[in-house]
Amino acid sequence: MIVRGRVRTRSKFWALCALLCALLVGCGSDTDNASPVAQSGAPTTQSVTGTVTVFAASSLTESFTELGKQFETAHPGVTVKFNFGASSALATQINQGAPADVFASASPANMTTVVDAGQAANPTTFAKNTMEIVTPPNNPANIASVADLAKPGVKVALCQAQVPCGATAAKVFSNAGVTVTPKTYGADVKGVLTTVELGEVDAGVVYVTDAQAAGAKVKGIEIPKEQNASTSYPIAVLTKAPNSRAGQAFTAFILSPSGQAVLTKAGFSSPS
Repeated sequence: MIVRGRVRTRSKFWALCALLCALLVGCGSDTDNASPVAQSGAPTTQSVTGTVTVFAASSLTESFTELGKQFETAHPGVTVKFNFGASSALATQINQGAPADVFASASPANMTTVVDAGQAANPTTFAKNTMEIVTPPNNPANIASVADLAKPGVKVALCQAQVPCGATAAKVFSNAGVTVTPKTYGADVKGVLTTVELGEVDAGVVYVTDAQAAGAKVKGIEIPKEQNASTSYPIAVLTKAPNSRAGQAFTAFILSPSGQAVLTKAGFSSPS
């Protein structure tokens, strides 16, 4: 009887061990079969929640607004909040502690000030933009070239010098060998565009994308390639982002084929 008891006890012991091993193997299989995204900790549709705050250059208003809606559709329950403005002003706000998750600048220089301040790291260029002359639809001053902007009596609106669209316009004038004295400066590219639309000036220099977005409200005049200038657009998740997971997901979406398609349609060129 004692021998039989020992046999039964040992049998139960080994059966229990077998059961535990099976359970451990099963758990291991679940981990091994998990998707790379889940294992890496990268944001997934289920894990991205809350509000993602994006500080973006004014010239991204139309394209990013559309991309924001697409992102919200892909991530139910997520809200994208934008703060559009001059890249220089946005960089200053971020460095002064304004809460944001993502910064999309119209100039590497403004992004650099944010990176140097420890507010962002590893920005990625996602688009490029070039310049275009815009006039009121009837073009009252008969503007046809960059040189015409330098003629006496022609009223021109430009972005402020520290704003990317102002700095890029200055490169255009340098390439064309002309000196343009503006009647007024806009705080950002949308400010310049509005001044032209209202007929307060004869012409303005804005991005190709803004001229396209304005449609029939202005007349666009193409700048020859040899005179034109471009600016690159970097994007980065901020180091103190309140919702870094959503910020990473939004940035990845901008860099994705779907995001790039929207930007191309808006008139931006490839970052490469």
